[in-house]
Amino acid sequence: QMFGDRMVIANATGCSSIWGGPLPAIPYTTNDLGHGPAWSNSLFEDNAEFGLGMLIANKYRRAKLVEKTRDYLGADDMTACADALAGVKMDDDLKEALAKWADGANLSSGSRERAEALKAQLEAHKSKIPLLTELWENKELLVKPSQWIIGGDGWGYDIGYAGIDHVIATGEDVNILVMDNEVYSNTGGQASKATPTAAIAKFAAGGKVQGKKDLGAMAMTYGNVYVAQIASGANAQQTIKAFREAEEYPGPSLIIAYTPCINHGLTGGMFMTLEEAKEAVQSGYWSLYRYNPDNAEKDKPAMELDFKKPDFSTMKDFMMKQNRFSSLKAVRGDKAEELFDKTVGFAKKRFLYYADLSGQGEKIRENI
Repeated sequence: QMFGDRMVIANATGCSSIWGGPLPAIPYTTNDLGHGPAWSNSLFEDNAEFGLGMLIANKYRRAKLVEKTRDYLGADDMTACADALAGVKMDDDLKEALAKWADGANLSSGSRERAEALKAQLEAHKSKIPLLTELWENKELLVKPSQWIIGGDGWGYDIGYAGIDHVIATGEDVNILVMDNEVYSNTGGQASKATPTAAIAKFAAGGKVQGKKDLGAMAMTYGNVYVAQIASGANAQQTIKAFREAEEYPGPSLIIAYTPCINHGLTGGMFMTLEEAKEAVQSGYWSLYRYNPDNAEKDKPAMELDFKKPDFSTMKDFMMKQNRFSSLKAVRGDKAEELFDKTVGFAKKRFLYYADLSGQGEKIRENI
């Protein structure tokens, strides 16, 4: 609904690709104009590079058209360009449409509108000028693609992490969505680097001892990467803001989404996923934030916390509603409370780190 009419998706193998590409029914569709996402699936280990390849291919094809358009518009005599316009003079509406498209070719906002305005002019003039014929023949490139690279935490935190790191290091205008259910769910529920302390999973049958990797904080160290943590079930408006800002940010963007999963073993079943997401945020288990490097130019902190008063005293109750945590008492009764305390401690430490980045650390400490 936001930018799906021009979205290009590279989807890592996993639960999201199974839901993203089952035939004969798929979750992606076109609008009434026939515009919709282009979707393709790649492997765990190279999905980020796969998506970057999509981006680079479109980027260079579009850049050539922009360069040729600028050459024509920059000619002193519009009736005597190098490619010979056969004495045809461009009218003002055509010039304006070409100029607006070239100037805004890499801007997300208004991309569809500029493309449609130019297409209307090309329809009327395309047979008269070689450049216009070329633009018409490549009209699918007039709209700026919204490039997304999508996968789960097994891909984003583990097997495909090197690829994600490589992609964001390029500085290219690409968007990455990691759906974090904190376990390798597609292959049976093995522990991943996204699995939190105390959670039981395959290869962590006695509860994971180490803390969870902070993928968002690692991306922030580059200084030019937009990063957000969201939980759509907890705050839909914050989710929409994050997607809009990430897509419009002219550089790498990373969104990490809290994703309730059957492997969490929710009391009450998957029917309770919205409640789980809300409690994850309210208890401080999952922080909501948006880190936008562009804010620095506005004399604002890059970090913006979107939920500032978590009640960490409720986190253990939240955890006990999930079998991945509650079953630890039966498996390691002697260590369960210690590991639960570590989970709370890690979450609180992270939250306060984010609070300090937002410039409100001292004030927030007084209120939690």
